Amino acid sequence: MADQVLLLAVGVSVGLLLLGLIVYYLWRRKRRKKGRSQYEELISTVPSAPACSAPVMLVSQGSLATPREIPFTLPPRFTTQNHGDVKNEEREEEEEMKMEAHRDILAHRWYPVGTVLAGLYAVPPLNEVVAPPPGMATRLCFSVEYRHSSEQLMVSLLRLGNLPPRFHGNVTLVELRRLPDDRRPRQAKARGTGPDPEFNDCFVFQVSGVCVPQSTLSVCVLSVEQDGKRHAVGRVLVPLEGELGQAGRVLWRDLETEDDTQCSELGDVQISLSYSPSVQRLSVVVLRARGLQLLTDAGVCVQVSLQIHTQVVKMKRSCVVKSQNNPYFHHRATFKLRSQHLDEACLRFELQQPNVVRSEPPALLGVLVLGPFMYARGQQLQHWMDMVNTPQEPVELWHGLGRAT
Repeated sequence: MADQVLLLAVGVSVGLLLLGLIVYYLWRRKRRKKGRSQYEELISTVPSAPACSAPVMLVSQGSLATPREIPFTLPPRFTTQNHGDVKNEEREEEEEMKMEAHRDILAHRWYPVGTVLAGLYAVPPLNEVVAPPPGMATRLCFSVEYRHSSEQLMVSLLRLGNLPPRFHGNVTLVELRRLPDDRRPRQAKARGTGPDPEFNDCFVFQVSGVCVPQSTLSVCVLSVEQDGKRHAVGRVLVPLEGELGQAGRVLWRDLETEDDTQCSELGDVQISLSYSPSVQRLSVVVLRARGLQLLTDAGVCVQVSLQIHTQVVKMKRSCVVKSQNNPYFHHRATFKLRSQHLDEACLRFELQQPNVVRSEPPALLGVLVLGPFMYARGQQLQHWMDMVNTPQEPVELWHGLGRAT
């Protein structure tokens, strides 16, 4: 008897549960159907687009070929009805409208509104827009603009002109820095080869309006062979103080190469720098000098000293070279320097002539200081930053000598 009562209770419970599920399913289906009909009511009130085919007026393209026509169409819409009629007939025509819309989409029935001429939006060749000025010098084309509202400096690299023939088959790279703040260069790769490679790259520097007139753009152009070997094509230093008033104007600047760099008043010296972070070693090679203003025939020597702030950490001197105004030194010196001191240290080079009287100090021919922003500017600062950013790779540059201060 107890078993029969238990089975009856279980059957009643299961029946009530199934009945509740059926009621919930019917309620959800009715609610979903009602929401869909309201949504389609809003769609049906959109007026239909007229079937038209408006012609597009042709514009003379000169020597360009006739562009292809791209058809421009609108997707189908439902037919318009009065708001009152929709309310009365929406239940009756609901299924019919769904099927009609479905057939329209499957049959690709669209409303044509005209055609788009792709040739109207063709970009003319860059060499016609920014033609280089007359001359055979290698030139860089760029533009500079400063936006005061967002404090952004916009530099657009456009193209190079008159690249030397030996670099025509190589990949051209440009390294851009804003001195004195940028430690790592920003690179742009040319979109082709030949004598006039194009870039069309834009760089954005976030800098305050107070610091912009004190900044200098440093642009280094490199030519990369297929085996990865790099050759320096030339450099450009652009002080921004005189260029900000001509925002948006295309500028051309001649590259300064090693061959056409004029010798300074006191002479130049060629120096190679490299730094190895793993062993914390700074390697310096004084290769040669040119255009020195010698006082006697006693020869020339070079003295290299490493300074941290105002303290001389170590000093090394080469042998006296008996030569003319263009001596070859090939003097190598290494210094122990920690990585955290790279922003505090500098190298001081002094070209000296021994005095005939040994008790007298040597005659000073010229001085050069290479280091971070604390000590150097311009090319001297850039040489130091190139050394820091390319560890274990020697960086060679010519520098003009200055007078001792």
